[in-house]
Amino acid sequence: MQKPSILILWRPLIKEAVRLLSDDYDYLSVLASDTVGKMYQIRSRSSELRDFMCERGIVARAIRSGSVVEVSLNQLPVDATALAAQLKSALDAQFDWLSENKVETFSAHLAEEKQTGDFIVEPLVPFASVSMEDKLKRLQELVKEVQAKDGRIVNAIAAMGEVTVHKLFISKNKDLYQAYPWSQGYLVGVAVGEKGVKMAFTSVSGQKGAEILEELETKVPVILSQVDDVLQAKPIEPGEYEVICTPEITGLIAHEAFGHGVEMDMFVKERALAMSYIDKPVASAKVTMHEGALGPKNVSSFAFDDEGVLAGDTIVIDNGILKTGIADALSASRLGILPTGNGKRESFERKVYTRMTNTYFSAGIDRLDDMIASIKFGYLLDGMESGMEDPKNWGIQCVLSRAYEIVDGKKTGKVYGPVILTGHVVDLLKSIDAVSDDFDMFGAGFCGKGHKEYVKTADGGTYIKAKARLG
Repeated sequence: MQKPSILILWRPLIKEAVRLLSDDYDYLSVLASDTVGKMYQIRSRSSELRDFMCERGIVARAIRSGSVVEVSLNQLPVDATALAAQLKSALDAQFDWLSENKVETFSAHLAEEKQTGDFIVEPLVPFASVSMEDKLKRLQELVKEVQAKDGRIVNAIAAMGEVTVHKLFISKNKDLYQAYPWSQGYLVGVAVGEKGVKMAFTSVSGQKGAEILEELETKVPVILSQVDDVLQAKPIEPGEYEVICTPEITGLIAHEAFGHGVEMDMFVKERALAMSYIDKPVASAKVTMHEGALGPKNVSSFAFDDEGVLAGDTIVIDNGILKTGIADALSASRLGILPTGNGKRESFERKVYTRMTNTYFSAGIDRLDDMIASIKFGYLLDGMESGMEDPKNWGIQCVLSRAYEIVDGKKTGKVYGPVILTGHVVDLLKSIDAVSDDFDMFGAGFCGKGHKEYVKTADGGTYIKAKARLG
């Protein structure tokens, strides 16, 4: 069982404060967060144990005559009357400032259905059931094993992050509570070879507890194989090639190509080309793309978002046709549509943006062996390092660690890397002519909004065959 959260004590206090203030505003809500986590990391010559993704506090949102203001607190008074007075003073001061300075704002109106519910996810292996000492010992054994099996590895890293999220959302019509775990682990091998210092990375993640350690322990052969590959990798000849993307790279493309591109707060600002392509073809008819916290369970799965909107599963691309984007509640209000459950905050102290959760391509019916056999000359792409996209112009750039050569339908054993995949989003997606029946998700990274506002996301999908520019 999960450790009880302070939100259990805060719940009646916040509910009563919201009731006392409900007639003072056109809309009022409070999100309370109590998230605790630890990061355990062992390197070849050092170790680290630190707090990870921790936050505790509330943020209140109020709307009056279409204007929206917010205030956050990290300490609450002991009674509801005092809390209501503190919130009212802070919120009204912001409304007064907007009026005095004649600040023009987007007009927003939030309508909510009556919804109540508690959503609890229990981990298979609770984090507290494995001692801190045992977690560090198992990670240390992984580091020793990786280094012992390849003398070229000069530094190995094994890490595990564990997080337990508690969130409470209270408004006039909503009383929602959720508690769930998520965890991640990764292995890194830094090695020296004839071509210099190279690095390999593999990870595991999920809406899971301490069982993530067992998954990480199965990844030793994977990291050793990747180290060997990156050490022998050589520069690729730039050009356009037939490629097959592993589910990890497919997820990166989904995230960068049409994840950021359909975040509808960018529609409000007219900074996204996708807004003019709704109901138009943007990909091969073999491509269907989903985005939503109700997708496959991973680190960004939840019951409701940070605006109290129940989680969804949005079909963004349906058989090649761009159907819709994803939206937080305020953006949805401004666009005259329903929110999709994608309003997320970096913390209770930060504002809401439209953010991705689980972004992925649906599995198809093609077989990987047949896809490889169909390539005269090309590459199998693997090893996500980074990616970025320009939502206004649909350019994409992804950095990958490895490209495995394919000649006459067979892998030759030659490895190239690092590789940069570039091009125009629609050209890339329309070139997809095979989608495999495999499926996998990945959630060990973070997503930033611009250069800040980092949140957890997950992405993935299948093997896809396409044409891409590599360099």
